[in-house]
Amino acid sequence: MAMPDEDPNTMRALRALENEDQSVRLRAALAVGTNPDPRFVDKLIERCAIEPEFLVRDMLTWALTRHSSAMTVPQLIGELRSPRAQARSQALHTLSKVGDRQAWPAITRELLTDADDEVARAAWRAAVVLVPEGEESGLAAVLVTQLGRGGREAQLSLSRALVALGEAITPVLQTAKTDPEPRVRRHAIATEGLLLDPDAGFEYAIEEAKRIVALGTNG
Repeated sequence: MAMPDEDPNTMRALRALENEDQSVRLRAALAVGTNPDPRFVDKLIERCAIEPEFLVRDMLTWALTRHSSAMTVPQLIGELRSPRAQARSQALHTLSKVGDRQAWPAITRELLTDADDEVARAAWRAAVVLVPEGEESGLAAVLVTQLGRGGREAQLSLSRALVALGEAITPVLQTAKTDPEPRVRRHAIATEGLLLDPDAGFEYAIEEAKRIVALGTNG
């Protein structure tokens, strides 16, 4: 990490981001975001990769969104190649919050199908925010390959991402509803249920999908 000018206030804030006390780190991230300074960007990104507390990570992300995207986005894209899963997932989460579509080419199929569920979920959320107009169908075709993956939280994240793409998902869901794997069929039917009736809720949609699959019909 490139060291900032060693003025006392800057160095104090940088040290606070590494403090053992979670509340100190949280206040430091808040302070850095309240008074953005390009000298903090490296440290904020570095901390995102290793910060153990969710609330602090979220504040670090907020602090990054307060800085110029011209400075943060290239560095966040670099983090997507990190071997550390948290670095990848947090960079993806931050890119989704920044919302700069210049990052779209970096949301690769490899990330969308990452073996780590948290990375994949962050990639799905980032992808639906950043996808350019006209490329929704291509994204849907990749996302649908993940149907049936993981537990309820992962499946809900995927369904929400697919539903956010709107009618572009209808053709791929129709195909997925005939998949030989019951788990995939259930997830596809539940996702279609959410698309048709967003107020129904995922739990209801997945239970209804189980019933439909058990009866051997997609209707």
